[in-house]
Amino acid sequence: MTTKQHREIYNKNLLHPWGDLSELGNDESSSVIVKGKGIHIFDSDGNKMIDGPAGMWCMQTGYGRKEIADAVSKQILSLSYATSFTLINDKETELAKRISEQTPGDLNRIYFTTGGSTAVDSALRLCQLANNIKGARNKKQIITREKAYHGSTYLSASVTGKERDKTAMDVKREGIHFLKAPCHFYYPEFDNEDDFCDFLINELEEKIIEIGPENIMAFIAEPILASGGVIVPPKNYNYRCWEVVKRYNIIYIADEVVTAFGRLGYWFASEHVFGIIPDIIIFAKGITSGYIPMGGYAVSEKFMSTFSGDEADGCLYSNGYTWSGSPVACAAALASWDIIDSENLLEHVLNVGPYFQQQLQLLRDIPIVGNVRGHGLMAAVEMTVRGENEQDLLEKDYAIGELVDKHCQKLGLLVRPFINICIISPPLIITRKEIDNLVSILRKGLELTMRDLEEIGVSL
Repeated sequence: MTTKQHREIYNKNLLHPWGDLSELGNDESSSVIVKGKGIHIFDSDGNKMIDGPAGMWCMQTGYGRKEIADAVSKQILSLSYATSFTLINDKETELAKRISEQTPGDLNRIYFTTGGSTAVDSALRLCQLANNIKGARNKKQIITREKAYHGSTYLSASVTGKERDKTAMDVKREGIHFLKAPCHFYYPEFDNEDDFCDFLINELEEKIIEIGPENIMAFIAEPILASGGVIVPPKNYNYRCWEVVKRYNIIYIADEVVTAFGRLGYWFASEHVFGIIPDIIIFAKGITSGYIPMGGYAVSEKFMSTFSGDEADGCLYSNGYTWSGSPVACAAALASWDIIDSENLLEHVLNVGPYFQQQLQLLRDIPIVGNVRGHGLMAAVEMTVRGENEQDLLEKDYAIGELVDKHCQKLGLLVRPFINICIISPPLIITRKEIDNLVSILRKGLELTMRDLEEIGVSL
């Protein structure tokens, strides 16, 4: 089929995630992707692009990995399915053992789901169940942050703090409390990051006291707020939040859906990068390098011991999915793990990550670039355009991120636009030379976007 035919079918028969319903059936520009190899994807017209966002932060080992394809094929022929409701399969035990050997502290109990949203949902339901069993039925309030993204199921969407996602969709509002996003760039009234961090920690503690710690079930946080714009919190922010939360006997949930499996150079970033040992760590995305849907969480033995065994009172954890612990997904995860290990990709990220961040910082000389931030192999370039009134920010009106992405795709780079932000989080296998090429294309895309804005009379 031609690109036109694919797009016609899309407009007639498909509904995509986060689709703009006002434009339903009228898409004339989205690329039709037909192939991937290494860090590149190819569209139906034969154009080759660097996959800047690594799919959705998930293509850790890149495209076209025969090792993963072979492992999946072999597993399908050997055992394609085994329900984890009543059975145990050999691949889920092997994967659970590997994960438990890399998680911090005593987070040795692993629960598998189908993705990040279901993992967050399942973890929150576990916390609810725990409090019900322990007789703390009023201890159900949840603290989260503005600009956080935790998923699109009912509960995970309810603790998501992205303004863009607060549409006409129903979410749970009672008992969900949002703190300010830990991004100093958005709060210039604070002279420095240390002062801003002090403010954020005070805000957290004041909120706990206001609600009452006896009423708060959990604090959920991405170590780096990924979809909210790769918000890297001030130094020691995560650690200080963890200290406060533990002091008040509140469950700390680290959402590492993006930051785990090498994105920051470690299997899990909570302890190695941020010095914290959460009660629960959420994972997904990179666990299979994006080849098969999978997610899950690791939970501490200490937490589980308070409502299991003799403490369980005959209660069931009545939560699960047809594909929980899928042997095929586990086989893909194990094969991806082996590649990361054998090719020393964790060390590679620790080596090229600083170079990646350094090269992106050079884009600050472009007038429309307001901020560049990131860590490891995840970054965001935020554009800020002001009108005649200095307070009149125009970036949302002009959807600058989409303009940049449009130009970059023509030049050979896919970025992930969020209104006025471009997300870059390439596969872990990217080389320094490929980073140079990526940044060069992004620079040209930004410069062409500036030209577009000037042509429609935007004062830069």
